[in-house]
Amino acid sequence: MRGLLLVVSGPSGVGKGTLLNLLLSHRDDCVFSVSATTRPPRPGEEDKVHYYFLDGETFSQWVEEERFLEWNKVFDRFYGTPLEPVEEHLRAGKHVVLDVDVQGGVQVIDNRPDAVSVFVAPPDLATLRTRLTKRGTEPPDEIALRLLTAKSELKSMSRYQYLLVNDDLEETRAQLNAIIEAETCRISRMAASGQLPTFET
Repeated sequence: MRGLLLVVSGPSGVGKGTLLNLLLSHRDDCVFSVSATTRPPRPGEEDKVHYYFLDGETFSQWVEEERFLEWNKVFDRFYGTPLEPVEEHLRAGKHVVLDVDVQGGVQVIDNRPDAVSVFVAPPDLATLRTRLTKRGTEPPDEIALRLLTAKSELKSMSRYQYLLVNDDLEETRAQLNAIIEAETCRISRMAASGQLPTFET
């Protein structure tokens, strides 16, 4: 059966990365989509492992060649999802997990009706502020900007099929796992993949 295209979005600091790493550690039928970006690598990040680190000219060329499933500008940097590896994994029956911001997620939702879309939200904005502060990777002015962006992004959660409130990490992982299991049992997906059983009399 063709794999699922799983689009997961939510505000910065909501815990998407931790959630998805936990999911992938429990499921070998899921693969993480490696995004491309024009931002420089952070300490410990490797090219083609954490991101495809591209310069601005190369990124623009990929856009012109329609090599992205989605792409956009976030905090003065460009990000995108390379299309070819996504399609390769889907054809191989793997569930491809996209960790994308809301702008990119809505692009995929609009262009790919087969996508399963999940919005991850914090319990409240105060909790999100605490998580961003504890992360210690952004200065106060950038945290304030991310919180402002989060308020805007939360208004788009109705565009998604599923909502997960990430209060308890293990519970949220179990809910995301349940979504995957349910979606693979959809009759329409099974029929499209030729996996629907026939019952002849």
